[in-house]
Amino acid sequence: MTETYTTQMDAARKGIVTPQMEQVLENESISREDLVARVADGSIAIPANKNHFGIRAAGVGHGLKTKINVNLGVSRDVCSFDSEMNKAKLALEYNADAIMDLSVSGDTEAFRKRLVAEVPVMIGSVPIYDTLTRTGKPTEELTIDDWFETVEIHGKNGIDFVTIHAGLNLKAAKTIEKNPRLCGIVSRGGAILFEWMKKTGTENPFYEHFDRLLDICEKYDICISLGDGLRPGAIKDSTDAPQIQELITLGELTKRAWDRNVQVMIEGPGHVPLHEVEMNMKIQKKLCHNAPFYVLGPLVTDIAPGYDHITSAIGGALAAMHGADFLCYVTPAEHLRLPSVDDVKEGIIASKIAAHAGDLAKGIPGAGDKDLTMSRARKALDWEGQFAASLDPKKARAYKESSQPSEDGVCTMCGDFCAVKRVEGLL
Repeated sequence: MTETYTTQMDAARKGIVTPQMEQVLENESISREDLVARVADGSIAIPANKNHFGIRAAGVGHGLKTKINVNLGVSRDVCSFDSEMNKAKLALEYNADAIMDLSVSGDTEAFRKRLVAEVPVMIGSVPIYDTLTRTGKPTEELTIDDWFETVEIHGKNGIDFVTIHAGLNLKAAKTIEKNPRLCGIVSRGGAILFEWMKKTGTENPFYEHFDRLLDICEKYDICISLGDGLRPGAIKDSTDAPQIQELITLGELTKRAWDRNVQVMIEGPGHVPLHEVEMNMKIQKKLCHNAPFYVLGPLVTDIAPGYDHITSAIGGALAAMHGADFLCYVTPAEHLRLPSVDDVKEGIIASKIAAHAGDLAKGIPGAGDKDLTMSRARKALDWEGQFAASLDPKKARAYKESSQPSEDGVCTMCGDFCAVKRVEGLL
């Protein structure tokens, strides 16, 4: 008789290797025993909703390759779901590991269903945004049932992980009021819940009724991505009392979720200067019991609008090196506008470079294989081999072909001065 299970964590604790775990094993250098043990203890999550039938499952967490997420979704001012699907297809072309729908206008449920039907990677969402969009109510008129009905809908739709800012409770709200910030609250979900608490005078519904959230997540096997509603949005606000207070609460909620076999990821900052990135990774892993850490960037300076994919990649590489498991990409359009398809591509490539650099530093088995392939192709002046090993073969080829050398086999940077060609056969 086949033993039943409710979630990936429940299966792991019963010693069951699920089809989703088998998919993870195909793409990672981890033993079956270690994977099962780490899913069981929560240090690896496999977001895979029971209703996402075509998913190509991936693991996020300790000992696995650093994953990247692509945010997309419509706004009221730029509302084309077809354009967002084009971004999703581009994300698949460049091997993104996850897509988050942040849509705040239009028929969001139809779009989610389309994503689940057509996109095989894990899909996330933010039900807090969608509660306002779905109901059309002013924030203060939303009921507790409104909030949880949205989560239930997202579960039915097949969403694999949901961002829920459950740690921004009344205690954390008082902390930010007593410790004023330069940029206040920059999380959209955090701001919505803070507004709701202030206007209604009641506790964060997702904190007060956390067991109700767990009921839904266990039912569909949704991974909770515990959102950082008080993440710093300025370098000056980094690693302050409100951020840490919320993180302490997220650690407490993580244990409650694990007691119900519900998988958890922890979302992290935000804007963090270079010298505080390592500390932030270690604090999170300590306070949140080694749960997978999902970071936005972090952005290591505030002064680069139009180039924040670079700012983010610098912080992301350092974060991955020191334990971050999942990087949310940042595009050049961050802080400025809804990203275009070209912006999305730039953000994906920058984030993948950061993730790969982190994996090399962490010593993830097999992480350096492509680097060896690239180096061997460069030594042999094998241009086709170099293109094939590139993160973006199309761009590498286009650059090479746009400027032709007078001598075969080299590029126009060095031409006859090519060091590789000059010492060929001498070493």
